[in-house]
Amino acid sequence: MSTSRRNVASFVKDTHIRRLLTLMILWMIFMAIFRFDKFYTFLNFQTMAAQFPEFGLMALGVMLCMISGGIDLSVVGVANFTSIACGELLKILAERSGELTGGGILLIMLLGVLIGAFAGIFNGLLVSKIKIPPILATLGSYELFRGIAIIITEGKAVANLPIKYAETIAGKLFGIIPIQLVFFVVVVIILSFLLNRTTYGTKLYMLGTNKTASEFSGHNTDTVLIQTYMLSGICAALGGLIMLANYNSARADYGTVYTLQCVLIAVLGGTSPTGGKGRISGTVLAICVLQMISAGLNRFPQISSFYIPLFWGGALLLVMVWNTITVNGKSGGGFIRNFLAQLNIKTGSGK
Repeated sequence: MSTSRRNVASFVKDTHIRRLLTLMILWMIFMAIFRFDKFYTFLNFQTMAAQFPEFGLMALGVMLCMISGGIDLSVVGVANFTSIACGELLKILAERSGELTGGGILLIMLLGVLIGAFAGIFNGLLVSKIKIPPILATLGSYELFRGIAIIITEGKAVANLPIKYAETIAGKLFGIIPIQLVFFVVVVIILSFLLNRTTYGTKLYMLGTNKTASEFSGHNTDTVLIQTYMLSGICAALGGLIMLANYNSARADYGTVYTLQCVLIAVLGGTSPTGGKGRISGTVLAICVLQMISAGLNRFPQISSFYIPLFWGGALLLVMVWNTITVNGKSGGGFIRNFLAQLNIKTGSGK
């Protein structure tokens, strides 16, 4: 059997993939019944394809860190800091040259990637060298980047940006395909190659599965961690650059709900919170499913947008509970027995 066939077979057999496909089909049927004319339009799907890359890229970074056994909660802070720094540079370039050129846009993109890389390396050093728990290190760096962004902008939005940047990054390829989607697909291809075709991917999965075994195998786990958080920072920065184009402005508090959403996407896609397990295909499918649900909910005026974070938080808890039950026992019996055993309650014979 060829490698591609094995990959397809593995994809179809994955429990998380089957669950997501079932959820997607059920949601599409639901929308076909109740909001067919508003949901099933070319413009709606085109809009969804332009919207999800900004948080989808951040979710890919979170997924990488979770595979390593850690987590990155700083992605939104890095994204906003990147968009603010690049937004300020956009204004400077426009004032000096009078018009933003293609070279200027390329410079902005390069600056954004560098900011994300350095932010990720900073996180990686905190986790690998100083040994700060990932959740605390990245939560602290999130507040750090957010604080710097607020100081730079004095809490205001960076606006009045040259429209050329938004027209380029948020434009349409051949007048149909959103450029944001092209960026997302390119990053997915690169990360898929890194995870499945390089020694970095092998080391990352081994690190997440068993750090001690990875060290005994001669792997430099500190280097792998720094590389992983650097990649996460770059993904977050690219998400910030897309946010800058989508909104044509930048602010320190944009996308605050994305942190929870990214974690939910990673877990839904089959990434283990304890590390060692996760796949790009599952994460991408989870991104698409959540975008479809979010876009569908917006088609119901009676559902306030304030309920969306409540929905994502509840969904994350449900998925975590379900995963715990299925891991401890296929029918849930193992989970229940373990829970009762912790309470010193004997089961089975009635003794």
